[in-house]
Formats: sequence, C-alpha cells, structure tokens
Amino acid sequence: MTLRSLQALCLVNFFMADVRDGLGPFLGIFLTEHHWQADNIGWVMSAGGLAGLFATIPAGLITDATHYKRLLLIAGSLIITLSTLLLWYFPDSWMTLFSQILTGLAAAFIAPVLTGITLGLTGPDGFSRQMGHNEAFNHGGNMTAAIIAGVSVAWWGTGAVFVLMTAMAFCAALSVFAIRPGDIDHRLARGLGDGESRLALPRLSVILRNPAVIITGLTLLLFHLSNAALLPMLSMHAAATHSGEMPAGVYAAATVVISQCVMIPVALFAASRAQKSGYSFLITAALLVLPLRAAIASAYPGVWGMIPVQILDGLAAGLLGVAVPGYIVNVLAGSGHTNAGQGTIMLMQGVGASMSPALAGTIAARYSYSTAFAALGVIALIALAIWWVGGRFERRSGNAQPESGK
Repeated sequence: MTLRSLQALCLVNFFMADVRDGLGPFLGIFLTEHHWQADNIGWVMSAGGLAGLFATIPAGLITDATHYKRLLLIAGSLIITLSTLLLWYFPDSWMTLFSQILTGLAAAFIAPVLTGITLGLTGPDGFSRQMGHNEAFNHGGNMTAAIIAGVSVAWWGTGAVFVLMTAMAFCAALSVFAIRPGDIDHRLARGLGDGESRLALPRLSVILRNPAVIITGLTLLLFHLSNAALLPMLSMHAAATHSGEMPAGVYAAATVVISQCVMIPVALFAASRAQKSGYSFLITAALLVLPLRAAIASAYPGVWGMIPVQILDGLAAGLLGVAVPGYIVNVLAGSGHTNAGQGTIMLMQGVGASMSPALAGTIAARYSYSTAFAALGVIALIALAIWWVGGRFERRSGNAQPESGK
C-alpha cells in the first residue's frame, strides 16, 4: 500500500531536516573553537550557500528526468554527512571550503527530490495534504534536533553535533528504504498525466517562458530579501541595547523553538485549507504577514519583541511551505517540468535571502535599525503588490491555471 510509503516519507522529512543543513549554526561555533576569524568563517559559509544556489535548477531538472529519486536522497545525505565529518578531523581552510561546497551542492537536491517523490506517491489531488504532513514533520525534526544538539553540546561539547547528525542521516536512509519504489509514479512526479507523452529530457526554456513561475519567483525573491535579515538584525539590536534582559543562549534557542512550534500547526492548517481556499490565497496571506512583522520589529526592537516577530515568521513560513510547492505543481501541470520549476523558485528565494543581511546591515549602519526595519517592510509591500498585479494580469490574459478544489 502507498500508506506505508507515505508514512516513511514523513519520517524522511523528520530526519532529513537536520541532515540537509549540515552543521548549520554550529559551524561558526566549531570553527571559532579552532581559532578561525569571523571574516574567514563568513566566506566559507557564503561559498557553501552559493554552491547550493547554482545547483538548484540542475537539481530540479535531474529530479524530473530520473527514476532513481530514492538513490538521490540517500546519496545526498551520505555526501553531506561524510563532507561534514571531514571537518571533525581536518578543520583546515581548504578542507573546510571543500566540505561546505559539497554540502551546498548535495543539499540543493533534497527539496526538489522530496517534492517529486511526494507528487509521485499522491498525485496532484493528495499533494497539498501530504505536503502539510511533510512540513510538519520537517519542522518537528528541526526543533527536536535543535533541542538535542543544545543539550548535547552543553554536556559533551561541539563534537556531539557530528554524532547527532550522523545518527539522523542513518535514520533518514532507513526511512528512504522503507518507501516502496513501485509506489512512486514517476510520470506524476514530474507533472505528467496518464495520457501525456513522456518528454525525453526537461528543458529550462519551458520554465523561463511560464509567466506564473517568473512572477512567483520574483515575488518570493523580494519576500526573502525583506524577511531573511529581520531576525538577525533584531538579535544584533537586542544584543547591543538590551543585553541584560535574556542570556544569549536562551535567546538563540527561543527564536528557533518559537517559530518551529508555530510552523507545525500552520502547515497542517494550510494543507487542510488549500483545497477550499486555493494556493494563491495562502500565498497572499503569508505576504500580508511580513509587513506586520517588520512593523513590530521596528516599533518593539527589544528582546521581548522577538516573540511576536517569530510567531509571525512561523505563520508565514508554515503557509508558504505548503502553498508554494502546490501552486507550482498546478501552474506546471502537464509540462513534465514540475521539479525544475521548484528548483527555479528555490534559486530566486535563495538570491533574495543571501542579499538581505547585506542590504539591511548597510541601511542600519548608515542610518538606524528602525530605518532598516522600515525599509524591509517597504520591500515586503512591493512583493505583495507584484503578486497582486501579476495575478490579475494572469487572470485577464487567461494564462492562470485553475487551482485544485476551486
């Protein structure tokens, strides 16, 4: 039965949440313990992020073309784990750079492959419901791993993170093997119906000619340009002006736990509402949250202002995590390029997120933190305007795809 494979897929999302990011926030701590300077750490992290960005579209195209999606997941988690373990033994500059580039390249495949497997197991009708479960388990895995890692590091030091990540990767691989290969319909996984001929290879030109994908990508680029720097800027402002209100470790843990706790029920809610309200409505709701988040950060930049800011972050992320993949599945239905479209969206999101800290930091240094928060809020409003105007243009031109359940 497909039920067993769907249950295994939920476990894959749970365990892969920790594997996909490698050491994540603990990388900087580990390298600092080995006497790395802050600027060198930043460059190494940027190299891994850039490698992942360059690989997102090829990862989507390969996911559409291959029937070996389970193998891609296992290979990706193995590469990330081994390249991270290299740091434990060889924390020198060249090996660290090599490790982060490998991690970025391998991690780029995980999201489109998981989306493809989900669509191949459920088809378009059950996709939104399962994506809600995927996102809930993913956020649960992130939160669980963060709690275990925090306790483990306090007791045994940073090396415990390497052990935890290896254990999570092993459990993820076992979960992937539990997905029956015969349950995955690879035609459905790339957005092809039963009566449609299989394309030999996906083509990027099909994605670039689709206005809905471009509008969505541009909207989410601006969304993440506004969103990604909000918490780091709020943390820096709180550390500079309200350092005695809450210990730094408690503050950092609280930011993760609050947002992840909110994302889990919101993802399940989004999955239940997608069929009735439509993906466009859910995306619009998430876009409306961001200007409010920026306004609160600007008005209440203290330590306790982090709580509503992170609640709203969890709300927006929980909605988008379900709505964006479902929307792309709908607009690319029948094209055979569903996962290539997901990769394109991931690239544009990544570009916005990578530029956000530099933009906000420059504004804060030249003017003030409040000005930076206000500027991020304006960018969020521009994203909302592009999404609204683009949607109206699509409906008038007749290019908009009907959404499931509407």
